[in-house]
Amino acid sequence: MLGSSLKRSFGEGDRAEGVVEGQMAKSTTGRTVRQARRLRREMTLPEVLLWQILRMKPEGIKFRRQHPIGPYILDFYCPAANLAIEIDGIVHDMGRQPEYDARRDDFLVEQNIETLRIAAKDVLDNPEDVVDKIVRYVETKR
Repeated sequence: MLGSSLKRSFGEGDRAEGVVEGQMAKSTTGRTVRQARRLRREMTLPEVLLWQILRMKPEGIKFRRQHPIGPYILDFYCPAANLAIEIDGIVHDMGRQPEYDARRDDFLVEQNIETLRIAAKDVLDNPEDVVDKIVRYVETKR
């Protein structure tokens, strides 16, 4: 994780509706795709701030937002580096969310996708610095 350990407090967006706890579908469903489209319209403030910069393809690196994969929706995805970027608020430390995040990360590892978790507070404090760190990280993976 980059920076502080504060996690997403601005809402969820990484679980597709209708996914049963413990169920790990290998393919992306139409329902997950529809959910991703809806989440693109309802992005959290940290996601919006980050997307405003990532959509400009910094250093020529392409990113996708609210990208569906299997039963999950990634906040951001960099196909060139097989990298999921998750913006985490405090809700990720609460209840069963840590267990869910661990299962989700395991699923992504099975798909050869690494997860980079970034505190929402870091994005709110300095989105340009966060993008710079993401780009430097991606460049080490290409």
